[in-house]
This record gives sequence, C-alpha cells and structure tokens, in this order.
Amino acid sequence: MKVVIAGGSGALGQRMARDLIGRGDDVVVLSRSATPVRWGRHVRWDGRTAGPWAAGLAGAALINLCGELVFRPATAANIELLTRSRTEPTRALARACADLDEPPPVLVQMSTLAIYGDAGEPVLDESTPPADGPPQMAGVARAWEEASAGIPAIRRVTLRTGIVFDVGTPAFDRIAGFVRWGLGGRMGSGHQWISWLHVDDMCAIVRRCLDDAALSGIVHATSPSPVRNRDLMAAFRRTMHRPIGLPAPAPLVRLGSIVMRADPMLALTGRRCVPHRLRDAGFEFTHPDLEPALVDLLAANARP
Repeated sequence: MKVVIAGGSGALGQRMARDLIGRGDDVVVLSRSATPVRWGRHVRWDGRTAGPWAAGLAGAALINLCGELVFRPATAANIELLTRSRTEPTRALARACADLDEPPPVLVQMSTLAIYGDAGEPVLDESTPPADGPPQMAGVARAWEEASAGIPAIRRVTLRTGIVFDVGTPAFDRIAGFVRWGLGGRMGSGHQWISWLHVDDMCAIVRRCLDDAALSGIVHATSPSPVRNRDLMAAFRRTMHRPIGLPAPAPLVRLGSIVMRADPMLALTGRRCVPHRLRDAGFEFTHPDLEPALVDLLAANARP
C-alpha cells in the first residue's frame, strides 16, 4: 500500500512511518522542513497550497498529522497558531485531493481526546459530543476536524487519540523528567483522568484503520484502562525506581507553567475515555495496562 503521511516528520509521524515501512508499505512523508526524514520518502511542501507534491496522492491512503505541538501557553496568539497550523495544511490537502482522478481510498485524520475538554468523571466513548472549550484543547480540535471534512476520501476515519507514550516524545519525556527531579507526585488534585496509549498500540491502530474497510467515522485511539493522574505519576515513579515524588498543587503547576512556557490545563484537566469501537471490532491491545506499558518502553529504550 502507498501511504502519504502529511506532517510525518515529527516523533509520532516517524514512528508510524517506520512501522508501515516494516510491513512493506511505500511511505511518503510530506514535511515543511528541508531536513530529510529518516523513515519514508521525504517530499517538501509549504503546508498551504497545492503544488507538485499533490501528484503523489494519487492512489495513496492519506494520514493527516499536521500541526504544531500543544505544549505552549494558552494565549490568543498561540491558539491561533495551533489552529492555523492544522487547518491550513488540511485545506491544502482537500484542494489537492479534489483535483485527483480518484479520491484517496482512505483518510486517517488525526485528532485528540482533548476535544472533550475537562470532562470529569463520566466515561466517554465515540458517541460523546465535543465540548465547547477550553479553546486551546476543544476549540483547536474541533476546527481541525471540521477542516478535514473537506478532504474527499472513499472511507474516512477520525482518530481521537489519548496521550501517546514513547521515549523521546514530549509528553513522556516531560513526565519522566519531573520524576527524575523528584517532582513526580500528583499534579493538582491528582483525581483527573488520563487517557493514554503505548506507541506500539498506536501504530497497530493506524494499521487497522488503513486496512479495515468496515471501520469509519470517529474512533478513540486510547488504552481501555484510563488512570487518574496520581496513579499515572505513581506508576512512573515505580517504573523509574524513584520512591519520592513531591506533589504539585494547582497553584504550583500554574507557576511552573509560566517558567516552562506551557499550558497548565494540560496537566490539571482530564478525560476518562475508552475505545469502544476498537473493542467492538475485535482489536486487541498489546499494552492495555499502564505500568507494564511503561516497563516495556523503558526496556526497549535501554536496548542497543
């Protein structure tokens, strides 16, 4: 299968590209960077206009991963940047696909479970409506999904993902860094739910979405076992052999976020999401439970 990954030069995109190449797929990575990628055939684009790169979409499955990282303060300028970095490339893909003789056989549109905002205790599945805010989470995600509706495809899957854990990615490395510094206690109340996913399961879900003609619409890409923040941090401490972890009350999280130039709501809010559609389709998670998943990731990173 030929697969085009738009925005595939980042850590997650390259992990997907490596996985798909490993099973024999022909992978093209659309990137605005001039730096060649390690995995996949690098094709440069501007992320705004259709150009010569569009011919490479012919007959290809399309994965849309475009967008700046969300680890930044929730200012109006940053919200606009996060939104534009997702919607502009998505609209460019829509224009390019509209000029093809045949639309892509499948679109896997990435999104985020943050579209549900700060959801509290209820268990959320794919039938749950998006929240109205906050803008940096739900607002950006809604705009991204709405822009993707313009991409013609024979079959469409919107993957709303939890926090994907892999060594070397921002989410994993930030949490691991706090634990190493002795700051691996609960954040805020510690009651907020965290929906998470091992990167191997993420790649397996992408493969399933590409291959399974019966799968379309909104799909939750998240472990079947969400955990509270306090339990997430405790699992990291045990796995990394750090018995002590100072808690970070909400005011301290907000203060630290100013220093780190991040959005404190990423740590202080949560969602208790489950992958009902994948489970109904018979998908089996390799790493359904958090602590064994962390053990696996750290062991894999330690191997040559």
